[in-house]
Order: sequence, then C-alpha cells, then structure tokens
Amino acid sequence: MANSKNSVRIIGGDWRGRKLPVPDQEGLRPTQSRIRETLFNWLHSDLSGLRVVDLFSGTGALGFEALSRGASHVDFVEKNRMVAKGLTQNLNLLGADRGKVSNMDALQWIKIHPRHAIDLVFLDPPFGYQLVNSVIESTEFKEILAPGARIYVEREINSSIKTDWVLIKEKSTKSLIYSLYQV
Repeated sequence: MANSKNSVRIIGGDWRGRKLPVPDQEGLRPTQSRIRETLFNWLHSDLSGLRVVDLFSGTGALGFEALSRGASHVDFVEKNRMVAKGLTQNLNLLGADRGKVSNMDALQWIKIHPRHAIDLVFLDPPFGYQLVNSVIESTEFKEILAPGARIYVEREINSSIKTDWVLIKEKSTKSLIYSLYQV
C-alpha cells in the first residue's frame, strides 16, 4: 500500500477509504480531503449519470471521487506523461471502466471534445500560470459545457477570475480559494 505522502485516499462512495498511489512529481498538489469533502457536500454527493472532466488532473483525486460517487464517465486530462500513466494504473487498479485518461494539454483537449457534453468540470490547474482564466476565456470551453453544467475552480488566494457564471458556493484557506459555479 502507498504511504500517505505518495497516495490519495478516496473519501466517499463505492471506493471510500481506498488509497491510490500517486507518482512522486514536483508540483503535484492533491486537493485536500477536507476541501474535497466540502465540495462533494455542495454537489450533494450522488453524481449518478453525470459526465465529468478533471482538467489538469494531477493525482486525479477529484475525478476518482466523482467515479466513486456514481459519475457515468470521467475524463482525466493530464499533460505530464508519468502522472497520466499513474492515473491509468489507478483506473486499472479500481477496475474503473467509466474513466479515460488523455495525456495532453487541457486547452488542446477542450478543442477536440464534443459540444455540450460535460455536466461537471473540475478546474484545478497548477498555480502561478493564470491557467484558470485561460480555460474560462476559451470559446471552446464554453461550448463543451452542457446546459446547467457546474464548474469547480480551485485557485490561488491572490488571484481573480472573470466569468458571468452563477456562484453557488465559495470558501477559502490561507493559500487558496475554492468555488462552485453553474452556467
């Protein structure tokens, strides 16, 4: 079993309590368990039938949590080849056939994804690169969202975003702000 430094624990759903190994990569920042618990309370935990994308997946903590809670499909989009390979291995470990890993840049993935096909987006990119606004301002991103789609955004405490989405919930820690929006 993976040690706590190089693993992520699923906190709810069918795989509750399962620990998944994650590659030892600099900059990999899994969403904290406490924040994930809050987010999935906001989402009312049961994600049955939802089509989800975990952009900038990293450890995949949010995407695996969504699969564990009944999402019909989760796309994990991760540019780093070693990290993407770890995501694929974890999908295989769980026997999760409703997940797919795309080893590519998130903005490139958005450009080739079908229109109106995503119900829930996890947008938690690496900090320091202004990637949240790059995604949000992309015309193609707006086109992949299904009517009423929800978008979870995790960003640095001193950053702002420009959107006309409806803010459902928002909280912050000393270092980050996490928000749930609806289109």
